[in-house]
Amino acid sequence: MVVMPEVPLAMGENPDAEVLAEGIRSGDRRAMGRAITLIESRRPDHQYQALELLDMLLPDTGNAVRIGVSGAPGVGKSTFIEAVGVGLTAAGHRVAVLAVDPSSSRSGGSILGDKTRMNDLSRDPAAFIRPSPSGGTLGGVARRTREAMLVCEAAGFDVIIVETVGVGQSETAVADMVDTSLLLIAPGGGDELQGIKRGIVETADIVFVNKTDGDLASQAKAVAAEYAAALRLLRPATKSWVPRIQTCSALENTGIGNVWRTIEAHRRALRTSGALGRRREAQARHWMWNEISESLIASLREEPATAALIPELERDVSAGRTTPGAAAKRLLGAFRAVGDGGR
Repeated sequence: MVVMPEVPLAMGENPDAEVLAEGIRSGDRRAMGRAITLIESRRPDHQYQALELLDMLLPDTGNAVRIGVSGAPGVGKSTFIEAVGVGLTAAGHRVAVLAVDPSSSRSGGSILGDKTRMNDLSRDPAAFIRPSPSGGTLGGVARRTREAMLVCEAAGFDVIIVETVGVGQSETAVADMVDTSLLLIAPGGGDELQGIKRGIVETADIVFVNKTDGDLASQAKAVAAEYAAALRLLRPATKSWVPRIQTCSALENTGIGNVWRTIEAHRRALRTSGALGRRREAQARHWMWNEISESLIASLREEPATAALIPELERDVSAGRTTPGAAAKRLLGAFRAVGDGGR
């Protein structure tokens, strides 16, 4: 099996970053698994090592096609990704799938429900599948998915597919880290389709109506026409590309060949206009500010002076004795005071 589960790190273990980097560049899958585990670790020493490792790998990254796949549970994402992935490896590509699973509310680990369905792709020597728990992250994208993508790129995988938990915030989250966002929908969604239509036209580069087979074939074509009409009403995110909607059946492997051709067309359009470079630059800036935000929040909770103040502020906000804005300013003021006192 090529599916790479979490490779546990022994207590106190600190893998050598140079050794890991060398193994990753040579395509060693165990080194890749250990690196991603290191990146996902919350231990401070592991986090520093992960940053050192990523700095070493950075010159070997950035050359892969980054694809995000979103869709409601049951829409057939795993079957779709496997069908596309098998076709790509047969054509000579090396495909990495970062499948972000819902986290258990009790254990915090991956539920890993439907990743076992990618049986053919998991046995393919040109594929790498890594399930990761979302950790409750908003949008269904694991917090360290971006770093995991860099590891896969440094290992020589030229197509990276990120599968998200579902729809909603996941569309925005995955769009902030990939070149092409695919949204998978299925016929028979009824009112649910109406509820996500605005999100689709704002974030998806390509929409595929899956399960266009059997009794659902005619309904799928009607749904595709409905979304095509909706896409024409709004201004596209970039002038170089108008979002497209197509039909396919991952189960019957029909229309799957169009997936890669459309992705390539999207990539050519972005590259020719310069939008691909601008998109990646914007994503890097967004990534930086996201890290700053999360690091600051962690520091506020870890600093004794501010940590002691947080419960009081939460009670005051809950009771209506102060506004959230005023509470935030007070907390940040206490944090700045700690910094000023340390000079």
